Amino acid sequence: MRFVNGDYGDGKTHFMSVIRHLAMEKRFAVSFVVLTREVPIHKFETVYQKIVRQLQGDFQGIGIRNMLASWLEKLDTTTVQVKTDDARKKRMALSEEFRNIQGMDINFANALAALVNNRFDPEVFEDQEKQDADHEVLLHWFEGGKVTKRELKPFQIYEFLNKTNSKQFMNSLILFLRHIGHQELILLMDEMETVVAQSASIRNAAYENVRLLIDNSESSQYLHIFFSIIPDVLMSEKGFKSYDALWSRIRSIGESAKLNYRGVLVDIHQTPLKTEELVELGVCLRTLHGISYRWEPKEMVTDELMEQICSNQKRMGVISEVRLFIKYLIHILDMAEQGQSSQDLDMDREMVETRRKMEAEKIEQKQPSWDN
Repeated sequence: MRFVNGDYGDGKTHFMSVIRHLAMEKRFAVSFVVLTREVPIHKFETVYQKIVRQLQGDFQGIGIRNMLASWLEKLDTTTVQVKTDDARKKRMALSEEFRNIQGMDINFANALAALVNNRFDPEVFEDQEKQDADHEVLLHWFEGGKVTKRELKPFQIYEFLNKTNSKQFMNSLILFLRHIGHQELILLMDEMETVVAQSASIRNAAYENVRLLIDNSESSQYLHIFFSIIPDVLMSEKGFKSYDALWSRIRSIGESAKLNYRGVLVDIHQTPLKTEELVELGVCLRTLHGISYRWEPKEMVTDELMEQICSNQKRMGVISEVRLFIKYLIHILDMAEQGQSSQDLDMDREMVETRRKMEAEKIEQKQPSWDN
C-alpha cells in the first residue's frame, strides 16, 4: 500500500499513469480507477465493477472481457478444445484446478469452468444463439453486473457481486491473474480526497473500506495499492485521523522529515521537478503548441524564458506546482502566437493571477459532490 500525496496540480495522476506504464512493461496487471460520484470508495462493490472494467495486462484491450477472451483464445491452441473424451477429461481437470486454488471463491472457479465448457463443449442440444446468450451471462457476471439466480444456476454459480462478497471476488480475480501469468495486481485509486467533504457516515464507510484494503494488501503478496491524496486527507480532522480503526494503521506515515523513497508515503512536495526537468517539459509543450497552431514558437518563447518562470516559482515558494508552470507557459505561448511579446508581460502579476485561478479551481473541487 502506498499513498501518493500532493496538492491539486502537483502531478499525482500523471505519477500514477507512469506507474501503470512501468508495471505493464513488467507483466503486472493494472487497474486505474478514478473515485467519483458514480464510483465512490464507500461502496466497494461499485469500485470492484470499475476495477474489472479498467483492467489491463498481458492482453489486448481493456477490461475483464478482453482478458477472458485472450485466455480462451490461448486455450483454443491446446488440446482442451478438441471434442474427444480425452479433451473432456482435460477440461474437467482444469475445472478442478480452478477449484483447488487456495483462496479461490467457488463461484468464481465455477464461472471460469463454465466459460471453458461454453466455448469448447456446449451442450449438444444448444443452438448458437443459446450458446452466445450463456456466454454473455457469464461475462456480465464477471463484470459484477446483475444476473438472476435462475440464469446462474446451470453453471453452479450461486452468488453475484454484493457488498459482502466483493473483497472475496477481488481475491479470486488476483489469484486468476496469477494463474494466467501476471506477476500481481497493481491497483491505482485516484482522487481519494473527494471523501473528506462527505458526511460522517459516508467518510466512515469509505475509511473502513480503505482499512480493509490495507489489511487485504498486507495479507496478499500479489496486490499493491496506490491511493492519491491531498495533504488534507492526512492533516484534516475529517481525514484519516477521524476513523480510529484506519488511523491506528497509518498514523506513522509522513512523520519523518527525512525523504524515504521506499516509504508508504510518496510525497510529491518533497520531490519537485528540477529546473532542467521543468524546462524539458516546457520544450515538449512548446513543440506541441507549435504543431497545434502551425507556428514556430522557439524564438519568442525561449528556454531562458522557461528558466525565468522556474526562478519566479522558486521565489514564490511554489516550484513543486507543476500545473502552475504548465498553465502559465501555455498562457505565454497563447499570447506569443497572437503577436504579444513575452517582454510586454508582467510575469509576477500574471503568475499570481494564474495561481489565484488555480486556487479557485481547488476550492471548487473540494466542494461536496454527493452525500449519500
